[in-house]
Amino acid sequence: MAKPFRGVANVDIRDSVPDWSPFEPPRAPAGAPNVVYVVLDDVGFSAMGCYGGPIETPNIDRIAAKGVRYTQWHTTALCSPTRSCLLTGRNHTRNSMACITEAASGFPNASGTIPPENGMLSEILGEQGWNTYMVGKWHLCPTDEMNLAATRRNWPSGRGFERWYGFLGAETNQWYPDLVYDNHPVDQPRSPEEGYHLTEDITDKAIEFIKDAKAIAPDKPFFLYYAPGACHAPHHAPKEWIDKFKGKFDMGYDTLREQTLARQKELGIVSADTELPPVNPIGTPETRSGPEGQPFPELDYTRPWDSLGDDEKRLFARMAEVYAGFLAHADHHIGRLLDHLEQTDQMENTVVVVVSDNGASGEGGPNGSVNEMKFANGVPDDLAENLAQLDDLGSPKTYNHYANGWAMAFNTPFKMWKRYEFNGGTADPCIISWPAGTKARNEIRDQYHHAIDLVPTILDILGVDAPETIKGHVQSPFDGVSMRSSIDDKSAPSTRKTQFYAMLGSRSIWHEGWKAVTTHPTLAGWGHFNDDEWELYHTDVDRAEVNNLAAEHPEKLRELVNVWFAEAGANGAFPLDDRSAVEILNTARPQLSAVRDRYVYYPDVAAVSEWQAVSTRGRSFVIGALVDIPAPGAEGVLFAIGSRFGGHALYVKDGRLHYVNNFVGSEEQVVVGSEDIPTGTDLILSASFEKDGQEPTFTTGILSLFHAGRKVGEGRIKTQLGAFAIAGAGLYVGRHPGEAITEDYPGASPHHFTGGTIDRVAVDVSGEPYLDLEREATLMIMRE
Repeated sequence: MAKPFRGVANVDIRDSVPDWSPFEPPRAPAGAPNVVYVVLDDVGFSAMGCYGGPIETPNIDRIAAKGVRYTQWHTTALCSPTRSCLLTGRNHTRNSMACITEAASGFPNASGTIPPENGMLSEILGEQGWNTYMVGKWHLCPTDEMNLAATRRNWPSGRGFERWYGFLGAETNQWYPDLVYDNHPVDQPRSPEEGYHLTEDITDKAIEFIKDAKAIAPDKPFFLYYAPGACHAPHHAPKEWIDKFKGKFDMGYDTLREQTLARQKELGIVSADTELPPVNPIGTPETRSGPEGQPFPELDYTRPWDSLGDDEKRLFARMAEVYAGFLAHADHHIGRLLDHLEQTDQMENTVVVVVSDNGASGEGGPNGSVNEMKFANGVPDDLAENLAQLDDLGSPKTYNHYANGWAMAFNTPFKMWKRYEFNGGTADPCIISWPAGTKARNEIRDQYHHAIDLVPTILDILGVDAPETIKGHVQSPFDGVSMRSSIDDKSAPSTRKTQFYAMLGSRSIWHEGWKAVTTHPTLAGWGHFNDDEWELYHTDVDRAEVNNLAAEHPEKLRELVNVWFAEAGANGAFPLDDRSAVEILNTARPQLSAVRDRYVYYPDVAAVSEWQAVSTRGRSFVIGALVDIPAPGAEGVLFAIGSRFGGHALYVKDGRLHYVNNFVGSEEQVVVGSEDIPTGTDLILSASFEKDGQEPTFTTGILSLFHAGRKVGEGRIKTQLGAFAIAGAGLYVGRHPGEAITEDYPGASPHHFTGGTIDRVAVDVSGEPYLDLEREATLMIMRE
């Protein structure tokens, strides 16, 4: 509520008394600290050196040296849900984030839209006098809002961040990211050949944001949410950083787990009697099946290192080197941010929080991948093809993920990984440092806490009360509790007593040192939740969840299962969803406009997200470009969507019309016109695909090229059925910035169409026959 005016307003200003208080901007208390969240992605409990891991992270270590490391801090086991907890202090299902935003299912627990009554820390602090900045990964708005026609209500700028720079979705190519600046997409400032990498770019922006405001108001504190893509797939890093780890993972993931556990015991991260669970703790495709004989998902099976061939070991080891280089490179740029704060005398009075959003990821499956889009399209990886790209891993030529044995190793000593409610999915690093305000230095804390506890902790540290309303919305109560008492007091009791978990069919409950957890595989499509097997662990003495006590303590198990149902009901966790990734991602969701047969796009406008663009996959289609070409020599991109890992484009090169279909990054199929394109006005250059067959992972048919009323080329192609990009590729007309679909494009990026002008491009997916393509294409464009 606005402050009342307490001055005096008479007819004459000379007889009036001003009161500025209703109009003054909010001011933080004098000496209030800055707050920096460093939110890493898919970094397991034991990847970093300060948690006993094999990857040197000297800059994160220097944060830990000035603060505390928690050994029992937990997440939801998936990115969007955890990130919603980190910013709101409420459980993920109350945030309507039961899963990632791309998996919204239309229920109150999973709409992909955080309700306004669950205000974010950025919204609170912005109204209390802090500047608020966000860089990197957002992943907290639904796919129908990840475009320029949508509301910005759930973009960072709509949730309290004054400035932001990063990407909206789950992941992005680190060499060619999908960048958004404040409220619109932008092209990256330089190419990978010129030294570009996203982590460096967002760090530059974070420092820029801080400098910009401090130059004007040096005493005004800020809240920075710094969320690099590291270490989510694709694992991309400069080669010199990858090569720092050459040979360091040749021992394999089984041995690495043992070595890491030994270091953790020395550091006091885990107790001296901690044991390692087996590498396949909940079953294998051969030994475990679900209700009605449904198979255990092979994705969640780990191949023992000794069972691998020499070539596989060499490939798998390089995958780990790339991941390590990715994390070390991110640590270096975190160091740049810290250096700036130190050089400007801000570091001492800055609260720094370092966390990961979930455990290390097992989504690479038992064999890993050099191109995850194959997996997304159901196309199996080929060992020989992968080995041929061994030296390219981490470069712009790959979209890679390691084999899941490394996820077990980087989650040591826990079992399983991201997506699972075992500790391998939920137990994560959490470091808190505030040199000016706390006494603890380089200490370890064992109190049990969760991502929802950070917002209450920060507000407690800052002395800020949670507001009753934000933007007119009455605020819901926090689920989180403050961790502050434990920062300086190692023996302080945990302020958390119970925490429920639910993710993609996996469920667990922690209550006063005991934990019950299901063995239900995620994304398995099993259902039959009432038939789930529950295991019981006394995590106060068995954090690695090795000794299942369900048979010995059936009463305790029943008690905890009942607590889970009570907590799940209180947090609106139903319905549970364990459908396959394909089923979930193909769920019908709201679109800004109705699906139609004909789409029209114009040149040199911002990219249209694949989520909102015309879909030509698995169907017949026609692409028609209306152009003026006054003289020979025109060249460049007419239409493009996708990247080198899957996509298609229509372009002009060497005077001829070209069409390329890049099938999941493995095969480029090019059709070239047999005649030079004509000159003139109102020309239509077209590509027509007539589908004549479909297999489980692709569609076949004839692609024909036309201009001037003539067919000038044709070829048989196959098109992928799944998306071109996991996070949604961009559709462009008249150019294709970023990562090219083919190296055959003419000219330099962004491959502008030159030597002529494009009026528009129309795409028809009605499937109707085109007996006179030129005439029909003309009518198609005129209708739009």
